[in-house]
Amino acid sequence: MILLGSLINGALILLGGFIGRLLQNIPDRVKETVMLVIALAIVVLGVQMGIQSDNFIIVMVSLVFGTIIGELIDIDGMLNRLGQWMEGKLDGGKLSNKEANKGSLAQGFVTGTLIFVIGSMSIIGALDGGLRNDHSVLITKGIIDGFTAMILASTMGVGVLIAAIPTVLYEGLIAIFAGFISAFIPQEALDLFLKQLTATGGIMIAAIGLNMLGLTKIRVANTLPAIPVVAIIVAIMYVL
Repeated sequence: MILLGSLINGALILLGGFIGRLLQNIPDRVKETVMLVIALAIVVLGVQMGIQSDNFIIVMVSLVFGTIIGELIDIDGMLNRLGQWMEGKLDGGKLSNKEANKGSLAQGFVTGTLIFVIGSMSIIGALDGGLRNDHSVLITKGIIDGFTAMILASTMGVGVLIAAIPTVLYEGLIAIFAGFISAFIPQEALDLFLKQLTATGGIMIAAIGLNMLGLTKIRVANTLPAIPVVAIIVAIMYVL
């Protein structure tokens, strides 16, 4: 079953999120410290991924042009509006008593989606599931996502659980079309793409961690177009 890894990943996010909602009464200082530790670990993970590129010009150009595209179409704004719309629906349109937490669902949804979706583990794991029926990468990622969702949901709310939906859809679609990808893309080009994507995604992940630490306010969602830009650049390099 090629979607097994994606479904397990989503289920572990939901499980961690539900547990996190039950742990809302733990001391704030504990949640704050754990969140900061997770944020720091995310930064380190991002840096580790980012330095894997052997051609950093590709990464930099992809990020610059991808961010320009993302800012022009405002992906971050669209995701936030989607989260706020969901919040309104879940609250039955009665947000007046929750003015102070109005952005909680949106924040949880956007943050969770970015953390769970961005990164090479999603793509590599989905490709492994689709091409070789090997789900070990996505299951490992799911365990990490589950613990992350546990902490995020205890502080950011139910929006973190909803982030499981785009995660499963994203990984599932990659797994389904993995066969088509392998049929049309030479292995050498695919390996080059994954290496540069790993580095590009790593920088995005590091930015998420820095935002969580409160050191930056980068609209990471607006950097997402860098992913197809990487693919275009790699394709041009391979052809030439």
